[in-house]
Amino acid sequence: MNGVRAGASGSPVLLLHGIGGSSASFESQVDVLARRHRVFAWDAPGYGGSADPARADLGWFAEVAARVFDEPAHVVGVSWGGVIATRLALEHPVLSLTLADSTRGSGTSADSARRMRARVDELAQVGAQEFARRRAPRLTTDPATLVKVEATMARVRLPGYRAAAESMAATDHGPVLGRIAVPTLVVVGADDRVTGVEESRLLAREIPGARLRVIGGGHAANQERPEEFNDVLLGFLSEVEAARCA
Repeated sequence: MNGVRAGASGSPVLLLHGIGGSSASFESQVDVLARRHRVFAWDAPGYGGSADPARADLGWFAEVAARVFDEPAHVVGVSWGGVIATRLALEHPVLSLTLADSTRGSGTSADSARRMRARVDELAQVGAQEFARRRAPRLTTDPATLVKVEATMARVRLPGYRAAAESMAATDHGPVLGRIAVPTLVVVGADDRVTGVEESRLLAREIPGARLRVIGGGHAANQERPEEFNDVLLGFLSEVEAARCA
């Protein structure tokens, strides 16, 4: 599994990117987190330098993610990465769960699933660069962040994106959110036009004990507002660590 590793000590933190991202999506988080933790920002199967996926179901992605560390980790997932993180928390031991601009999955309705699968056809028809040019402006309105988001999305590969989209289209975690039994933080950009603030409110409401933080920025809030995002995340992780040691 390819990705970016940093940090020599502390509890592990696993960073899971969105469907149009890669480990590069966490360039503003890795070094900050590595001051206190051992960090791995993965390239999901089919993304970045990682091999193409063997399967297209969410449980398999979660199983692969669970093998990154040989011990439970704090899991931080953005968008699709948050859906993987949710399944990871449901099926494997984790220290905590952070869902950033995420969702229950795209299987909440037939129309939502259809629209997710249609993205694959669009990518196949127009190619990654044009696909990124069309979709990246939905993730952020900040010019500097837009350049980064579009450049990362322009490197997506069809096999990885197809598997990711299918895993999303087949998933609705809504009925099982109440089973999550780890400390959970839900973070969302106030201007998120992709998954939206209300979806994050639902996640926070349905996950027992979860807290919600609305910060600045859009769907790519961790990249658009890194200082605000990092402060919220580090504060949450510090609280979880303090409770573990109490």
